[in-house]
Amino acid sequence: MKESPVAETRKISPALKMSLELGPVLLFFVAYFVLKDRVFTIGGREYESFILITAGFIPLIIASTLALWKLTGKLSKMQVMTAVLVVVFGGLSVYFNDERFFKMKPTMIYLLFGGALGIGLLRGESWLQLVMEEAMPLKREGWMILTRRLCYFFLALAVLNEIIWRGFSTETWVSFKTFGLSAAIFGFFITQAKLFETYAVEDDKTPKA
Repeated sequence: MKESPVAETRKISPALKMSLELGPVLLFFVAYFVLKDRVFTIGGREYESFILITAGFIPLIIASTLALWKLTGKLSKMQVMTAVLVVVFGGLSVYFNDERFFKMKPTMIYLLFGGALGIGLLRGESWLQLVMEEAMPLKREGWMILTRRLCYFFLALAVLNEIIWRGFSTETWVSFKTFGLSAAIFGFFITQAKLFETYAVEDDKTPKA
């Protein structure tokens, strides 16, 4: 039987992978707190530092995403969608000189991911399993439970981001985006340890009929 071609996947060091994924976000955080009180005039138009940092963040996230693709041979749908939304909403913020567009980006990301998982659940499927099965082998019941929980979690993060950027200062939002969202996602998966243990796929030694 002829096998369909599969894109080659290459391994890179975890440290390099993390630097490419988190480096741009951390640089955004540092740049904001270094320049947060400054206003720049370009072409007769005033721009707050947040807008200029966003303008610099766009090519940076594109470069890091392309570097990941070059080094590993593949990109996840989440990485691609994140890069696209950074370009779209970051570009709108820079073009209209309005930071609100970029602050909406996490809301749109989590609504899209939560909505996609929800659509899969309505079809009786776990679309999360399609992209993460190799990393976390689980029984189907486990995937359905995890998908349902992650769907609700993403929707909750979308609501939380709206509350933070609309009700608090830009400084608070930048800190929340840089550390709060990452910590929340890490904490979510830590709390699923019991599920991973209960529904882990084990070697099936039972003879098949």
